[in-house]
Amino acid sequence: MLHIKDALDFQCFFRVLFLNEEIELDAEVMQRISKSFEFLREFSENKVIYGVNTGFGPMAQYKIKDKDRKQLQYNLIRSHASGMGKILEPLYVKSLMLARLNTLALGKSGIHPSAVVTMQALINKNITPLIYEHGGVGASGDLIQLAHLAIVLIGEGEVLHKGNRRMTTEVFAEENIEPVKVELREGLALMNGTSAMTGIGIVNIIYAQRLLHWSVFCSAAINEIVEAYDDHLSSELNSAKLHVGQQMIAGMMRDHLKDSKLTRDRNQHLYSGKDPENDYFKEKVQEYYSLRCVPQVLGPVYDTIENARRILLEEVNSANDNPIIDVDRKQVYHGGNFHGDYVALEMDKLKLVITKLSMLAERQLNYLLNNKLNNILPPFVNLGKLGLNFGMQGAQFSAVSTTAENQMLSTSMYIHSIPNNNDNQDIVSMGTNAANTTKTVIDNAFEVLAVEVVTIMQALRYLQFNGNLSGKTKEKVEIFKNIIPEIKDDIPLSSTLETVRKYLKANEAY
Repeated sequence: MLHIKDALDFQCFFRVLFLNEEIELDAEVMQRISKSFEFLREFSENKVIYGVNTGFGPMAQYKIKDKDRKQLQYNLIRSHASGMGKILEPLYVKSLMLARLNTLALGKSGIHPSAVVTMQALINKNITPLIYEHGGVGASGDLIQLAHLAIVLIGEGEVLHKGNRRMTTEVFAEENIEPVKVELREGLALMNGTSAMTGIGIVNIIYAQRLLHWSVFCSAAINEIVEAYDDHLSSELNSAKLHVGQQMIAGMMRDHLKDSKLTRDRNQHLYSGKDPENDYFKEKVQEYYSLRCVPQVLGPVYDTIENARRILLEEVNSANDNPIIDVDRKQVYHGGNFHGDYVALEMDKLKLVITKLSMLAERQLNYLLNNKLNNILPPFVNLGKLGLNFGMQGAQFSAVSTTAENQMLSTSMYIHSIPNNNDNQDIVSMGTNAANTTKTVIDNAFEVLAVEVVTIMQALRYLQFNGNLSGKTKEKVEIFKNIIPEIKDDIPLSSTLETVRKYLKANEAY
């Protein structure tokens, strides 16, 4: 049971999202929320408070009569539940809900306590509102996505429950869940924040780190396959450059290869003092960049993931609402904490580095498939009859195509602001779009790495030097043997590639 009282970290999200751990709200949290609600109710009796007794956005100039205040909140939720496109996967919706609940738990939103109680029930029972990918511009909060959360919380709309798409009313009745009690600004407090982009972004970061570790695994295994010199991974070389990420990646690869009998010490070969009899070196003095420069290529990926993690944790533990209810100072502050530029920029940076990771995987794959480059493997790592069979030739097209799509998708969303809402929202973050596009880039990268892993397995079967492999490579080879067949005769590879993709996404490399 995850006890929610103070700031959440990534481990908290992992426990709830991937281990299905239930959450429990601390009594102090409920007290904070109740105090905020009661203060706002009293404070707003004789004052103009945006979204409590005014319209919304450019309609804020219109005062709302007391008798219409509750209807105003219902109208906001229902009118903005207008998303389109693909349905957001339950894992991302659950993350979104936990992010929103955590923000409301700060007690700076003036929301009725029933909102977090209902949301807690949905999270614990794995009931996820039907939320669409398209709609949010990420400035006045993730209005559209969060409206689809809010409409479920008031007992309307649709949910995904035990794999089925159902009406909320039916599921609430079965599970004995009470809808949110709408009193003051429940609609606005649920919708006016960055929780959709942040929730999606947190899952993106978890999967991005998993991708990075698999890329390190593949890079280390290929270094074994080609019996590379090991000095490009040395602490001496990599500490000559001060980037943390580069040094971390080099260290991970050294740890992976520490017991390998295949990587070579330059001192025992080119530094041995035995000059070749002719003027041509048959073996490479240095490897191609996709093998030799892995720390320099994946180092920025590491650093970007770590920075994005920090920014998103700051965001998810912040009050990203408007207005902000300050009980201690007895004041209500109007501003723009719902603006998602911080998250949008980090998602753009994340999809850039994940695209580069997929480009590295594609180049490493090409190296293995092109016998004129590696000089040790048959064309396309073909274990059948050359000319008659095709090996991994067909799968390469999928990897190249998907990498190209990632390159196109890496165009920034952060700078693609389009004014809307009668120009009230005249500069927006597009953070939700950025998070969703990054999600696609990450999914694509898993596809590229799946092709690379299958190819690595074919290469290891051809070379037959399992006894000399590092322990970390051997460990995964034993697993992959059970899900990747030895490909001699030509077979459709789609199902094998999909099985490997799912394995990579669901498991850690280290």
